[in-house]
Amino acid sequence: MSAPSFAGGCQCGAIRFRVDGQLGDASICHCRMCQKAFGAFYAPLVSVRGADLTWTRGQPKIFQSSNAAARGFCAACGTPLTYQAPDGMALAIGAFDHPAAIVPKVQWGIEAKLAFVEHLHGLPAHPTSDDPIAAPFLATLVNHQHPDHDTDDWPPP
Repeated sequence: MSAPSFAGGCQCGAIRFRVDGQLGDASICHCRMCQKAFGAFYAPLVSVRGADLTWTRGQPKIFQSSNAAARGFCAACGTPLTYQAPDGMALAIGAFDHPAAIVPKVQWGIEAKLAFVEHLHGLPAHPTSDDPIAAPFLATLVNHQHPDHDTDDWPPP
């Protein structure tokens, strides 16, 4: 039986990665540094400690966010990609081609958790197509993001 393999990358396609082996703990971090690094309410991350991580296209640019942690991101499009600490590296779950397969099991940094996050699931929810005002805009939308699979070349000619 072969080890599992996972692939992903940034939104512009300048950086791609592959992880061979079991992923570690998947988590959400609410700390303020993660909020800022992701520009979001929290950071969904999965440990790759013990697995084989290969950068198959490009390399992340690194920002030393504290004396103990560094964060990798795509210098071309800004996609957050890595969190590196003394105990190993984690990758942004949303950067994987199939993020739904990586389910967080624990939350960290809850002292900085934004109170309204607890209630997001209760907000009214609609598919994008339900907004008739957005329909003309959506009809003209051209997606320039890298697809959720490896490509030989990017961007396309």
